[in-house]
Amino acid sequence: MTAYPGARRPRIGQEVALYTILGFWLFYIAITTLRAVIMDFPAQGEMAPRRLVVTAVGIILTYVLYLFLRLFDHRPFGQRVIAAFVGAVPVAMAIALLNYYVFNIYDPIWLMQDPDALHEMQKPGHLVQDIADLAISRYFFLAAWATLYLALSYAAETREAERRAAAFARAAQEAEIRALRYQVNPHFLFNTLNSLSSLVMTGRPEEAERMIMNLSTFFRTSLSGDPLEDVTLADEVKLQQLYLDIEAVRFPDRLRTVISIPDTLLDICVPGLILQPLVENAIKYGVSPARRPVTVTIAASSADGVVTIRVADDGNGPPVGDTGGGIGLANVRDRLAARFGSAAGMATQSPPTGGFCAVLTIPEIRDGC
Repeated sequence: MTAYPGARRPRIGQEVALYTILGFWLFYIAITTLRAVIMDFPAQGEMAPRRLVVTAVGIILTYVLYLFLRLFDHRPFGQRVIAAFVGAVPVAMAIALLNYYVFNIYDPIWLMQDPDALHEMQKPGHLVQDIADLAISRYFFLAAWATLYLALSYAAETREAERRAAAFARAAQEAEIRALRYQVNPHFLFNTLNSLSSLVMTGRPEEAERMIMNLSTFFRTSLSGDPLEDVTLADEVKLQQLYLDIEAVRFPDRLRTVISIPDTLLDICVPGLILQPLVENAIKYGVSPARRPVTVTIAASSADGVVTIRVADDGNGPPVGDTGGGIGLANVRDRLAARFGSAAGMATQSPPTGGFCAVLTIPEIRDGC
């Protein structure tokens, strides 16, 4: 199985870990100093450097605990919790021993002027009790830091999972858009080659040559773009005009074209080839079976940030019970959903006067195409 890039990186970076460790120990030294001042402990000048020594060693030992916890970064969360609270035990003991030595054994006469009190404090039973009390208090201090570390670690893990899910979703969407985009071209090519074959078989070489040139230009233009990128409405309509010119060779007396796009909408962004199935649909069901001239219209308008694009024909419309286009219309709906979600859609209409109309509604976007 391919590992996700960066899967072995620590959940919490060293810089963040150091900031939390320093923050905790600075809070510790501030609280202990404030407590000593409030309780009016003697020899504050002597206590301060000793307190700094304990703090410095505590920072180092807490960082060692961090390095230990990093070994469990990619284990189940329950194991990380156990490691944190078990790993804090020896660190708390070490800090407690150091604290006791610095304040109670190393030159204690500076702090305890009463020899009897000093002697009582150094009895084995009292010594064990004091160290245990210090270890428990330092353990809860370290457990608080470990809890913060685990919370930050879990948050980082959640963000990483969200990023992976988003990346997979984008990849799936891009694959879907590519599949839908390339579904258009074989369908169109099949129809065009049939038309070209008809021209050759009926002895119309000049019209066949013109169709081949238009077909070459159409595919060179349509295949040169990235399927995931939008194009301007002007470029999309220009491409459909090429297609209509190709079909005009096949239906010179029946196909009429009307393009009605305001200049203000020529630069809006649309998915490439999004109109192709609709124009094909108009040719297949409107122009091809007709015995009279049929007008294919491509029109656009906008209101309140929404662009409406109509592709219509005034032919006889699709057969009864057939919405026309089959996979072509489904393709358009799927591509709109993949690109814009619920912000775009397509509706079909069969006007009372005849013919068929597909109406696209998309957001009015002008950047990124």
